[in-house]
Parts: sequence; structure tokens; C-alpha cells
Amino acid sequence: MVVDSPAAARGQLVRRRLLEAAVALVPERGWSAVSTRILAERAGVTPSVVHYHFPSLQALLIEAVLGAMREVAGAFEPVLETAETPEAAVDAVLASIGGYSGTDPMSLLFTEAYLAATRDETLRQGIRDVLAGLRTKFGAWLAERGVVDADGTAAVLFATVDGLLLHRALEPESDPGSVAAVLRRLVR
Repeated sequence: MVVDSPAAARGQLVRRRLLEAAVALVPERGWSAVSTRILAERAGVTPSVVHYHFPSLQALLIEAVLGAMREVAGAFEPVLETAETPEAAVDAVLASIGGYSGTDPMSLLFTEAYLAATRDETLRQGIRDVLAGLRTKFGAWLAERGVVDADGTAAVLFATVDGLLLHRALEPESDPGSVAAVLRRLVR
């Protein structure tokens, strides 16, 4: 049996605060404007603590962002559990992005991460893995329901959702509902 010491518990708390601070700061300031000092200040620790818990600021940002992305991706599974048809799944996926304006913190976090991933192979691979997991699950779900080229369809659907969120930041008045009919045809 493993017993956590008070010091280990404090260390876990500090790590969590650092990761939460990173998830808040990236959308507020932009990936490249988050410094060790700013992050430590937000988390209520000294800058040396950042490097005690993480090998680098970049490693901390990557872990924080990928954790947030995995959380958002994990919220997709209940959508599949409740959808009875591929068309209903499309509607549920589109409804699930309704709370994202394109300029909300989570949308900005994803946008910043995608941009940073163009310059960082570790982040790029981490995002690829998150997306591949989503596509694989949805592709398998579609295949079970007889959708032709289920994996390709899942890839197009998720790329479309990403694009809709990116466009929403530029065109807040855009209506993803107008795309629903097209996406429903895709899964028939």
C-alpha cells in the first residue's frame, strides 16, 4: 500500500495549480507571452518551483494544454452513448460546440495550441494523438452503423468542427446549424 506523505500531497497540489494557471494564461496572453515568472505568480508560487516540478516552461504548457484537450475530447463519449443514429450524433456534436464562441478561453487555448504545434513536435504529436483518439472512436461508432468510409467521415467531421470554431472567432454571427444538413448527408 502506498501512503502519500503531506509533502507529496503538497507537491501534487502545486503541480495542479501550475497546470491550471497555464490553462488560464495561454488564452489570456498567448502561448509565447506566458513566462515562468507570470505563471508562478498566477499559481502563487516562486519561479523556481516551476522548474522543480517540470523540466521546462514549454513542457508545463504542453502538459497543461494536452490535459485540457483530453478533457474536452472525453466529453464527446457521452454524445455517442446517447445518439441513436449517425445524424443524431452529428446534431449532438454540433450542439456540444454551441457553448464555444471562438473567443472564449477554451477556444483560444485550442487556437494557441494549434499554432504553437506548428513549431513544437512534442505538442504536435500530442494533439495528433488526441485527435486520432477521437477519430478512431467516432469512426468505429460510424462503422457499426454502416456509414461508408467511417474513418474518413469521422476525420472530415472533426476537421469541420475545428474549422467552424476557428471561423466563429472571425465571424461570431456564423451559424453552425446551416452546416448541419451537409454533415448529416455526409454520415448517411
